[in-house]
Amino acid sequence: MGKGRRVGIYVRVSTDGQTTVNQQRELEVAAKRHAWKVVEVFRDHGISGKNGREKRPAFDRLLLGVSRKDFDIVAAWSVDRLGRSLQHLLSFLAELKAKGIDLYLHQQGVDTSTPAGKALFQMLGVFAEFERAMIVERVQAGLRRARAQGKRLGRPRVPEPIEKAIRRELGKGRGIHAVAQAVGVGTGTVQRVKAEIAGAA
Repeated sequence: MGKGRRVGIYVRVSTDGQTTVNQQRELEVAAKRHAWKVVEVFRDHGISGKNGREKRPAFDRLLLGVSRKDFDIVAAWSVDRLGRSLQHLLSFLAELKAKGIDLYLHQQGVDTSTPAGKALFQMLGVFAEFERAMIVERVQAGLRRARAQGKRLGRPRVPEPIEKAIRRELGKGRGIHAVAQAVGVGTGTVQRVKAEIAGAA
């Protein structure tokens, strides 16, 4: 299945006292067993998995390689080497999937080029969808709660004297930009007042 496939190996340790040598050796043995061709080894030393890609230079280079499709498979020692947050992991997996690149996780025995691994990819997609739905539901519940408490949603209203000035200037037949300049407000504020006038008419 994987003969001659190009692999990018990613290894990371969180403290300077640790070494990536063992991770790399195990992954190179696995690559040899699968007859994968190691294109590059990406090493982050003394860097926590909590950090985003901007603070993990090797991981950032790995992602650039993914976007260029420099390899067919990414190999890592364990899922926690890739990141500590589910969100980071899901976005990384989405990038791999979008480029048709497989993932091999040595400790978990995951290989997305196999049917079982493909099922895992689909499962993670379900979790990502679930997470998005949960966020949307939380936002909507917050809006419903705010409305129930009688809070006004959207941008705060402008002070009454300013609103009167806008209405007065609009009443003179002036354009939105001219009114905004004359009163010293944004054009969006003038548009909103104009819409309210039209709605009340």
